[in-house]
Amino acid sequence: MRKNSWNFFIVVELLLLIWALYQLLDNIPIFFLTIFALINLTYVIKKQFKTSFNHFQSIVSLIVLALCSLSVPAVWVMLVVAILFIGLKGVEVSGISLFDNPPWMKKQMIMVKTTASENKAGKRFKRPWVGTQRFGKDTFEWDDINLSVFSGDTIIDLGNTLLPKDDNVIIVRKGFGKTRLLIPTGIGVMLEHSTMMGEVTFEENHYRLKNESIKFYSTEYDIATRRLKVITNTLFGDLEVIRV
Repeated sequence: MRKNSWNFFIVVELLLLIWALYQLLDNIPIFFLTIFALINLTYVIKKQFKTSFNHFQSIVSLIVLALCSLSVPAVWVMLVVAILFIGLKGVEVSGISLFDNPPWMKKQMIMVKTTASENKAGKRFKRPWVGTQRFGKDTFEWDDINLSVFSGDTIIDLGNTLLPKDDNVIIVRKGFGKTRLLIPTGIGVMLEHSTMMGEVTFEENHYRLKNESIKFYSTEYDIATRRLKVITNTLFGDLEVIRV
């Protein structure tokens, strides 16, 4: 899976590079300035004995190349794609994992429990879009979960709770990152998931989606006394539903 992701990333970057070259050829002054800087830099590199002026030439050439590159819109798209991919997938250099646990990829462990029913009343609260969120440090009455997350992994663990009878709802809206649901055996699950690109694992079945929506019911959904409706929407990221 990781190798396939890198292959996809390289193909996308190569296509963007071709687009960048086309835009460069379409801008004649920037094109000739780039060629001049490359020739000048090549001359300095190949020169055996370099003077202080030659070092100055190489620095100026590099600055000109950088400015010419940043004047091409496709180069900015390449940089954005690279930052998003490395930030989400990580990269290894000489066996050392970089960006393995950046702040925007911190996992969220949501522990849910139940207690005796209380009188219902309106409430107002905030939840961060990025960073670690923990729910269920203290026992509380079950309430439907409604999350909006910009990026990062989210884990919702229902293994230590007893859901109320009838229908319960979990809604997750996310930009980037993986979502994992740990659901006890015996609870009927309805899953409705939409994504631009990602994979779904449900009832030991695995699916790969590209700008698609999918809807599943667990085998015991119709006869289960406790049911869980899960509705998720992501731009890029995987979804796993695991029985515990």
